[in-house]
Amino acid sequence: MKKKCVAEIKDRDLVEAVFLVKEKIVAMAKNGKPYLTLKLMDKSGEVDAKVWDNADQVGALFDRNDFLSVRAKASVYLGKMQLIVSELKKVPEETVDLADFLPETNRDINSMVEELHALIAGVKDPDLSRLLSSFFHDPELLAQYRVAPAAKGMHHVYLGGLLEHSLAVAKLVDAMVPLYPGLNRDLLIAGALLHDVGKVREMTYLRCFDYSDEGKLIGHITIGVEMLHERITALPGFPAELAMLLKHMILSHHGQYEYGSPKRPKTLEATILNYLDDLDSKINGIRTHIRKEPDNPSRWTSYHRLYDRYFFKENGLSEEEQDLAPEACLEPSELLPQTVAAPVPPPAGAPEQGAPRRERTDAPRGGQERKSFSNNPFAALKNGRE
Repeated sequence: MKKKCVAEIKDRDLVEAVFLVKEKIVAMAKNGKPYLTLKLMDKSGEVDAKVWDNADQVGALFDRNDFLSVRAKASVYLGKMQLIVSELKKVPEETVDLADFLPETNRDINSMVEELHALIAGVKDPDLSRLLSSFFHDPELLAQYRVAPAAKGMHHVYLGGLLEHSLAVAKLVDAMVPLYPGLNRDLLIAGALLHDVGKVREMTYLRCFDYSDEGKLIGHITIGVEMLHERITALPGFPAELAMLLKHMILSHHGQYEYGSPKRPKTLEATILNYLDDLDSKINGIRTHIRKEPDNPSRWTSYHRLYDRYFFKENGLSEEEQDLAPEACLEPSELLPQTVAAPVPPPAGAPEQGAPRRERTDAPRGGQERKSFSNNPFAALKNGRE
Protein backbone atom coordinates (compact mmCIF):
# COMPACT_ATOMS: atom_id res chain seq x y z
CA MET A 1 0.00 0.00 0.00
CA LYS A 2 1.39 3.39 -1.01
CA LYS A 3 1.67 6.14 1.58
CA LYS A 4 1.65 9.89 1.10
CA CYS A 5 3.33 11.25 4.22
CA VAL A 6 6.03 10.25 6.68
CA ALA A 7 3.67 9.82 9.63
CA GLU A 8 1.67 7.14 7.80
CA ILE A 9 4.61 4.93 6.81
CA LYS A 10 4.64 1.46 8.37
CA ASP A 11 7.04 -1.45 8.20
CA ARG A 12 7.10 -3.13 4.75
CA ASP A 13 5.01 -0.44 3.11
CA LEU A 14 5.61 0.42 -0.52
CA VAL A 15 6.07 4.17 -0.57
CA GLU A 16 5.61 6.52 -3.49
CA ALA A 17 5.59 10.18 -2.50
CA VAL A 18 7.35 13.53 -2.77
CA PHE A 19 9.73 14.58 0.01
CA LEU A 20 12.08 17.45 0.81
CA VAL A 21 15.75 16.43 1.16
CA LYS A 22 16.90 17.54 4.62
CA GLU A 23 20.26 15.74 4.60
CA LYS A 24 22.37 14.08 1.93
CA ILE A 25 25.54 12.16 2.80
CA VAL A 26 27.73 9.97 0.59
CA ALA A 27 29.14 7.10 2.64
CA MET A 28 31.27 4.04 1.92
CA ALA A 29 30.21 0.46 2.60
CA LYS A 30 32.60 -2.11 4.02
CA ASN A 31 33.08 -3.53 0.53
CA GLY A 32 34.27 -0.12 -0.72
CA LYS A 33 31.06 0.63 -2.60
CA PRO A 34 29.57 4.12 -2.13
CA TYR A 35 25.97 4.60 -1.01
CA LEU A 36 23.72 7.53 -0.14
CA THR A 37 22.25 8.24 3.28
CA LEU A 38 19.35 10.67 3.10
CA LYS A 39 16.98 12.27 5.56
CA LEU A 40 13.67 12.97 3.84
CA MET A 41 10.90 15.07 5.32
CA ASP A 42 7.45 16.48 4.97
CA LYS A 43 5.40 18.45 7.49
CA SER A 44 4.37 15.26 9.31
CA GLY A 45 7.94 14.20 10.15
CA GLU A 46 11.18 12.90 8.73
CA VAL A 47 12.56 9.50 7.78
CA ASP A 48 15.98 8.06 6.96
CA ALA A 49 16.53 6.64 3.48
CA LYS A 50 19.27 4.64 1.73
CA VAL A 51 20.28 4.46 -1.91
CA TRP A 52 22.51 1.43 -2.30
CA ASP A 53 22.95 1.24 -6.08
CA ASN A 54 24.61 3.73 -8.43
CA ALA A 55 25.11 6.19 -5.59
CA ASP A 56 27.48 8.45 -7.54
CA GLN A 57 25.18 8.81 -10.53
CA VAL A 58 22.02 9.15 -8.45
CA GLY A 59 23.62 11.64 -6.05
CA ALA A 60 24.53 13.93 -8.94
CA LEU A 61 20.83 14.39 -9.77
CA PHE A 62 19.89 16.41 -6.69
CA ASP A 63 21.13 18.36 -3.68
CA ARG A 64 20.01 19.13 -0.16
CA ASN A 65 16.81 21.22 -0.07
CA ASP A 66 15.59 19.76 -3.37
CA PHE A 67 12.25 17.99 -3.74
CA LEU A 68 12.32 14.33 -4.77
CA SER A 69 9.67 11.97 -6.03
CA VAL A 70 10.63 8.70 -4.35
CA ARG A 71 9.67 5.04 -4.75
CA ALA A 72 10.90 2.92 -1.87
CA LYS A 73 10.29 0.00 0.48
CA ALA A 74 9.91 0.79 4.18
CA SER A 75 11.59 -1.29 6.87
CA VAL A 76 12.37 -0.92 10.56
CA TYR A 77 16.09 -1.08 11.37
CA LEU A 78 17.36 -0.82 14.96
CA GLY A 79 13.97 0.48 16.06
CA LYS A 80 13.83 3.26 13.45
CA MET A 81 11.94 3.44 10.20
CA GLN A 82 13.97 3.75 7.02
CA LEU A 83 13.30 3.68 3.30
CA ILE A 84 15.25 1.61 0.79
CA VAL A 85 14.98 3.71 -2.34
CA SER A 86 14.54 2.01 -5.69
CA GLU A 87 13.73 5.05 -7.82
CA LEU A 88 13.89 8.82 -7.41
CA LYS A 89 13.73 11.94 -9.52
CA LYS A 90 14.00 15.63 -8.82
CA VAL A 91 10.70 17.53 -8.74
CA PRO A 92 10.55 21.20 -9.87
CA GLU A 93 9.89 23.58 -6.99
CA GLU A 94 7.02 25.30 -8.76
CA THR A 95 5.02 22.06 -8.80
CA VAL A 96 4.92 21.65 -5.00
CA ASP A 97 3.45 23.56 -2.08
CA LEU A 98 6.26 24.28 0.37
CA ALA A 99 3.75 24.38 3.23
CA ASP A 100 3.35 20.59 2.83
CA PHE A 101 6.99 19.93 3.69
CA LEU A 102 7.90 21.97 6.75
CA PRO A 103 6.73 21.06 10.28
CA GLU A 104 4.65 23.65 12.12
CA THR A 105 3.33 24.18 15.60
CA ASN A 106 0.14 22.38 16.60
CA ARG A 107 -1.14 25.58 18.16
CA ASP A 108 -2.97 28.22 16.16
CA ILE A 109 -0.48 30.98 15.37
CA ASN A 110 -3.10 33.72 15.23
CA SER A 111 -4.28 32.78 18.72
CA MET A 112 -0.70 32.85 19.97
CA VAL A 113 -0.21 36.33 18.49
CA GLU A 114 -3.30 37.48 20.38
CA GLU A 115 -1.80 35.99 23.53
CA LEU A 116 1.45 37.84 22.82
CA HIS A 117 -0.34 41.17 22.54
CA ALA A 118 -2.32 40.44 25.71
CA LEU A 119 0.94 39.88 27.59
CA ILE A 120 2.34 43.16 26.29
CA ALA A 121 -0.86 44.97 27.29
CA GLY A 122 -0.44 43.61 30.82
CA VAL A 123 3.04 45.11 31.27
CA LYS A 124 2.72 48.03 33.70
CA ASP A 125 6.21 49.49 33.41
CA PRO A 126 5.80 52.27 30.80
CA ASP A 127 9.32 51.93 29.43
CA LEU A 128 9.15 48.16 29.00
CA SER A 129 5.69 48.56 27.50
CA ARG A 130 7.07 51.02 24.94
CA LEU A 131 9.95 48.69 24.16
CA LEU A 132 7.80 45.60 23.64
CA SER A 133 5.38 47.57 21.50
CA SER A 134 8.32 48.78 19.41
CA PHE A 135 9.26 45.17 18.68
CA PHE A 136 5.91 43.47 18.28
CA HIS A 137 3.88 46.24 16.67
CA ASP A 138 6.46 46.23 13.87
CA PRO A 139 4.74 44.20 11.10
CA GLU A 140 7.99 43.03 9.52
CA LEU A 141 9.50 41.82 12.81
CA LEU A 142 6.25 40.19 13.91
CA ALA A 143 5.91 38.34 10.59
CA GLN A 144 9.31 36.74 11.23
CA TYR A 145 8.84 36.17 14.96
CA ARG A 146 5.53 34.34 14.53
CA VAL A 147 6.80 31.86 11.95
CA ALA A 148 10.45 31.22 12.93
CA PRO A 149 11.48 27.93 14.57
CA ALA A 150 13.12 28.13 17.97
CA ALA A 151 16.09 25.98 16.97
CA LYS A 152 17.52 23.76 14.25
CA GLY A 153 17.48 20.52 16.19
CA MET A 154 17.19 20.93 19.98
CA HIS A 155 13.64 22.05 20.78
CA HIS A 156 10.56 23.59 19.14
CA VAL A 157 11.99 22.65 15.74
CA TYR A 158 9.02 23.74 13.69
CA LEU A 159 7.49 26.87 12.22
CA GLY A 160 5.93 28.90 15.00
CA GLY A 161 8.30 27.31 17.51
CA LEU A 162 9.94 30.58 18.55
CA LEU A 163 6.62 32.20 19.39
CA GLU A 164 5.33 29.07 21.16
CA HIS A 165 8.50 28.74 23.24
CA SER A 166 8.63 32.43 24.19
CA LEU A 167 5.00 32.40 25.31
CA ALA A 168 5.60 29.24 27.33
CA VAL A 169 8.50 30.88 29.19
CA ALA A 170 6.31 33.94 29.83
CA LYS A 171 3.55 31.73 31.26
CA LEU A 172 6.07 30.00 33.52
CA VAL A 173 7.06 33.48 34.71
CA ASP A 174 3.46 34.27 35.64
CA ALA A 175 3.13 30.91 37.39
CA MET A 176 6.05 31.54 39.72
CA VAL A 177 6.06 35.31 40.31
CA PRO A 178 3.29 35.05 42.98
CA LEU A 179 5.43 32.50 44.83
CA TYR A 180 8.42 34.83 45.28
CA PRO A 181 7.55 38.40 46.38
CA GLY A 182 9.72 41.20 45.10
CA LEU A 183 10.38 39.88 41.60
CA ASN A 184 10.17 42.32 38.70
CA ARG A 185 7.41 40.60 36.76
CA ASP A 186 7.50 43.10 33.86
CA LEU A 187 11.24 42.69 33.41
CA LEU A 188 10.83 38.89 33.40
CA ILE A 189 8.04 39.05 30.82
CA ALA A 190 10.17 41.28 28.61
CA GLY A 191 13.08 38.85 28.99
CA ALA A 192 10.86 35.87 28.16
CA LEU A 193 9.58 37.47 24.97
CA LEU A 194 12.92 38.91 23.83
CA HIS A 195 15.55 36.40 24.97
CA ASP A 196 15.50 34.54 21.64
CA VAL A 197 14.40 37.36 19.34
CA GLY A 198 17.76 37.19 17.55
CA LYS A 199 16.70 33.84 16.08
CA VAL A 200 14.59 35.61 13.48
CA ARG A 201 17.94 36.50 11.86
CA GLU A 202 20.03 33.57 13.09
CA MET A 203 17.82 30.94 11.44
CA THR A 204 16.80 30.33 7.83
CA TYR A 205 13.48 28.57 7.43
CA LEU A 206 12.30 28.98 3.84
CA ARG A 207 13.62 25.45 3.27
CA CYS A 208 15.14 22.97 5.70
CA PHE A 209 15.95 24.77 8.94
CA ASP A 210 19.53 25.99 9.03
CA TYR A 211 21.70 28.85 10.25
CA SER A 212 22.20 32.02 8.25
CA ASP A 213 25.68 33.41 7.68
CA GLU A 214 24.95 36.00 10.37
CA GLY A 215 23.77 33.22 12.68
CA LYS A 216 26.93 31.20 12.17
CA LEU A 217 29.28 34.16 12.59
CA ILE A 218 27.51 36.12 15.34
CA GLY A 219 24.74 34.00 16.91
CA HIS A 220 21.27 34.83 18.19
CA ILE A 221 22.41 36.13 21.59
CA THR A 222 24.61 38.87 20.15
CA ILE A 223 22.09 39.56 17.38
CA GLY A 224 19.37 39.89 20.00
CA VAL A 225 21.35 42.39 22.06
CA GLU A 226 22.06 44.41 18.91
CA MET A 227 18.35 44.44 18.03
CA LEU A 228 17.51 45.47 21.61
CA HIS A 229 20.06 48.29 21.55
CA GLU A 230 18.69 49.60 18.24
CA ARG A 231 15.12 49.71 19.61
CA ILE A 232 16.13 51.30 22.91
CA THR A 233 18.16 53.98 21.13
CA ALA A 234 15.01 54.96 19.24
CA LEU A 235 13.01 55.35 22.49
CA PRO A 236 13.73 58.77 24.09
CA GLY A 237 14.37 58.68 27.82
CA PHE A 238 14.65 54.90 28.18
CA PRO A 239 16.38 54.27 31.55
CA ALA A 240 20.01 53.22 31.12
CA GLU A 241 19.94 50.81 34.07
CA LEU A 242 16.77 49.09 32.86
CA ALA A 243 18.41 48.66 29.45
CA MET A 244 21.45 47.14 31.16
CA LEU A 245 19.35 44.68 33.16
CA LEU A 246 17.47 43.50 30.08
CA LYS A 247 20.63 43.20 27.99
CA HIS A 248 22.17 41.13 30.77
CA MET A 249 19.18 38.76 30.72
CA ILE A 250 19.64 38.15 26.99
CA LEU A 251 23.42 37.77 27.30
CA SER A 252 23.15 35.29 30.17
CA HIS A 253 20.04 33.23 29.35
CA HIS A 254 22.08 30.16 28.32
CA GLY A 255 23.45 30.10 31.84
CA GLN A 256 27.01 28.84 31.41
CA TYR A 257 29.96 29.71 29.20
CA GLU A 258 30.12 26.16 27.85
CA TYR A 259 26.53 26.51 26.64
CA GLY A 260 27.41 29.57 24.58
CA SER A 261 26.44 32.18 27.16
CA PRO A 262 28.68 35.29 26.99
CA LYS A 263 27.79 36.05 30.62
CA ARG A 264 26.49 33.98 33.53
CA PRO A 265 23.30 35.18 35.24
CA LYS A 266 24.11 37.71 37.96
CA THR A 267 20.64 39.01 38.83
CA LEU A 268 17.69 37.14 40.27
CA GLU A 269 15.55 37.78 37.19
CA ALA A 270 18.34 36.64 34.84
CA THR A 271 18.78 33.45 36.86
CA ILE A 272 15.05 32.73 36.73
CA LEU A 273 14.94 33.32 32.97
CA ASN A 274 17.83 30.93 32.46
CA TYR A 275 16.12 28.11 34.36
CA LEU A 276 12.66 28.65 32.86
CA ASP A 277 14.08 28.80 29.33
CA ASP A 278 16.01 25.58 29.98
CA LEU A 279 12.96 23.90 31.52
CA ASP A 280 10.63 24.58 28.60
CA SER A 281 13.22 23.70 25.97
CA LYS A 282 14.07 20.38 27.64
CA ILE A 283 10.43 19.35 28.09
CA ASN A 284 9.75 20.03 24.43
CA GLY A 285 12.97 18.38 23.28
CA ILE A 286 12.39 15.17 25.26
CA ARG A 287 8.74 14.94 24.19
CA THR A 288 9.73 15.39 20.56
CA HIS A 289 12.39 12.68 20.87
CA ILE A 290 9.84 10.23 22.30
CA ARG A 291 7.16 11.03 19.74
CA LYS A 292 9.40 10.65 16.71
CA GLU A 293 9.88 6.92 17.36
CA PRO A 294 6.37 5.46 17.08
CA ASP A 295 7.76 2.23 15.60
CA ASN A 296 10.21 1.58 18.44
CA PRO A 297 8.66 -1.18 20.62
CA SER A 298 11.17 -0.66 23.43
CA ARG A 299 10.19 1.03 26.70
CA TRP A 300 13.32 3.15 26.20
CA THR A 301 14.04 5.68 23.48
CA SER A 302 17.05 5.55 21.25
CA TYR A 303 20.14 7.43 22.44
CA HIS A 304 19.74 11.20 22.44
CA ARG A 305 23.09 12.62 21.41
CA LEU A 306 22.55 16.17 22.69
CA TYR A 307 21.18 15.08 26.08
CA ASP A 308 23.70 12.20 26.26
CA ARG A 309 21.20 9.61 27.53
CA TYR A 310 18.31 7.28 26.79
CA PHE A 311 14.84 8.16 28.09
CA PHE A 312 12.35 5.80 29.74
CA LYS A 313 9.04 6.32 27.98
CA GLU A 314 6.64 5.01 30.65
CA ASN A 315 5.17 7.49 33.13
CA GLY A 316 2.21 5.71 34.71
CA LEU A 317 -0.39 6.84 32.17
CA SER A 318 -2.55 4.35 30.28
CA GLU A 319 -1.86 3.55 26.64
CA GLU A 320 -4.98 5.46 25.61
CA GLU A 321 -3.70 8.60 27.33
CA GLN A 322 -0.25 8.18 25.82
CA ASP A 323 -1.67 7.62 22.34
CA LEU A 324 -3.39 10.99 22.14
CA ALA A 325 -2.61 12.74 18.87
CA PRO A 326 0.05 15.46 19.29
CA GLU A 327 -2.45 18.21 18.44
CA ALA A 328 -4.71 16.94 21.24
CA CYS A 329 -1.91 17.10 23.83
CA LEU A 330 -1.35 20.25 25.82
CA GLU A 331 2.14 21.45 26.50
CA PRO A 332 2.82 22.13 30.20
CA SER A 333 2.73 25.86 29.51
CA GLU A 334 -0.85 25.57 28.25
CA LEU A 335 -1.98 23.98 31.50
CA LEU A 336 -0.81 26.88 33.64
CA PRO A 337 -3.48 29.32 34.78
CA GLN A 338 -3.19 32.97 33.96
CA THR A 339 -1.96 34.63 37.12
CA VAL A 340 -1.98 38.14 38.46
CA ALA A 341 1.30 40.02 38.75
CA ALA A 342 2.56 40.62 42.28
CA PRO A 343 1.08 43.94 43.42
CA VAL A 344 3.37 46.95 43.81
CA PRO A 345 2.86 48.88 47.08
CA PRO A 346 1.27 52.30 46.35
CA PRO A 347 3.07 55.51 47.31
CA ALA A 348 2.42 56.85 50.80
CA GLY A 349 -0.93 58.58 50.98
CA ALA A 350 -2.20 57.12 47.71
CA PRO A 351 -5.54 55.29 47.75
CA GLU A 352 -5.24 51.52 47.67
CA GLN A 353 -6.11 49.79 44.42
CA GLY A 354 -6.46 46.11 43.76
CA ALA A 355 -4.31 44.60 41.06
CA PRO A 356 -6.33 44.26 37.83
CA ARG A 357 -7.23 40.70 36.91
CA ARG A 358 -5.81 39.59 33.58
CA GLU A 359 -8.23 37.66 31.39
CA ARG A 360 -7.23 34.27 30.11
CA THR A 361 -6.35 34.52 26.43
CA ASP A 362 -6.10 30.85 25.51
CA ALA A 363 -8.58 29.85 22.82
CA PRO A 364 -10.79 26.89 23.83
CA ARG A 365 -9.37 23.66 22.48
CA GLY A 366 -12.43 21.46 22.67
CA GLY A 367 -13.50 20.58 19.13
CA GLN A 368 -11.02 23.06 17.67
CA GLU A 369 -9.67 21.95 14.33
CA ARG A 370 -5.98 22.30 13.64
CA LYS A 371 -5.44 25.47 11.67
CA SER A 372 -3.96 25.20 8.21
CA PHE A 373 -0.53 26.57 7.42
CA SER A 374 -2.14 29.10 5.09
CA ASN A 375 -2.93 31.22 8.18
CA ASN A 376 0.78 31.92 8.59
CA PRO A 377 2.68 34.72 6.78
CA PHE A 378 4.96 32.21 5.07
CA ALA A 379 4.16 33.23 1.51
CA ALA A 380 4.89 36.87 2.31
CA LEU A 381 8.22 35.93 3.87
CA LYS A 382 9.14 33.85 0.82
CA ASN A 383 8.46 36.76 -1.49
CA GLY A 384 10.35 39.21 0.69
CA ARG A 385 7.21 41.16 1.56
CA GLU A 386 5.27 41.74 4.77
